[in-house]
Amino acid sequence: MTNGSANKPLYTASERRRRDASPWTLVQGILAPLQFGVFLVSLWLVLSYLATGDGYTAATVSIVIKTLVLYAIMITGSIWEREVFGRYLFAPAFYWEDVVSMLVLALHTAYLAALFTAWLTPVELMLLALAAYASYAINATQFLLKLRAARLSANADDLGSVAEASP
Repeated sequence: MTNGSANKPLYTASERRRRDASPWTLVQGILAPLQFGVFLVSLWLVLSYLATGDGYTAATVSIVIKTLVLYAIMITGSIWEREVFGRYLFAPAFYWEDVVSMLVLALHTAYLAALFTAWLTPVELMLLALAAYASYAINATQFLLKLRAARLSANADDLGSVAEASP
């Protein structure tokens, strides 16, 4: 349970209004699928390199691009969370998603550090990227499940309002 109670809605009415009014909601709605698309292409390039030994540069560039998109979504997501919940990170409604996001960010940043310092071999770099991507896949799943729960909660609230208004 990430929001404290199975019956507690993800957003209060005022949080929902702030979410709907925030321009960062649209930004997140654009960056999230963009990041997922970059992830899929990069994952294919990384796995292809590991399988064939060819395409190291393309795989590396794709991982750097994925990391930059991750930074963008993390920064704008923090701004969004501040506007909606009043704090930049670890709002109760998204606490565990933010915890895993920190792991995702740490692994992607470790990749960049290892790349730019030549600390790891190319294969080790790709394995580190796969670890970062596995954590990203877990985190993306967390957010998708949270969005689904929010939609179901909003639909239930809407049905409740209709039932209350009916004679």
